[in-house]
Amino acid sequence: MSRNASSGGAGQQPRSDAWKTAFTVLQTAKPPHIPEGPEAMTLHMEFPPGDPGTPPHRHPRPAFGHMPEGEMRFEIEGEPERVIRAGETFWEPGGDVIHYQDGNNRTDPWSRFTVTTLCVPNQPMIALVDDEELAQRKDRRAPRSS
Repeated sequence: MSRNASSGGAGQQPRSDAWKTAFTVLQTAKPPHIPEGPEAMTLHMEFPPGDPGTPPHRHPRPAFGHMPEGEMRFEIEGEPERVIRAGETFWEPGGDVIHYQDGNNRTDPWSRFTVTTLCVPNQPMIALVDDEELAQRKDRRAPRSS
């Protein structure tokens, strides 16, 4: 009697084929060139109801995220502000692009999201942008709804 991958050995559970359909692609993106030697970092972020989130900042390399709970106001340089809702994904190219908003869009529940970013070894994964630079680059920010 021959054994196949789904039969298992003595005392073992039969192998499942569920893995073949267990995943769902949530996002694909074509990031800019990534120099050699990046480190990957995955963060879990939580903001209380109505919290404005991180001040304007940059990431040195691309960042990819998933919003399992709540809503986030999301805005990066050159793109209009939008709301990321539970179950949705987002990404940003990193580098010179300013990330303006990642705050909680709701006043009742917390917002929670996970971000994986590629980092430059031995450098911070986030760099805040000062008010002077924001003023110098105001023409790069997409028009905001009133």
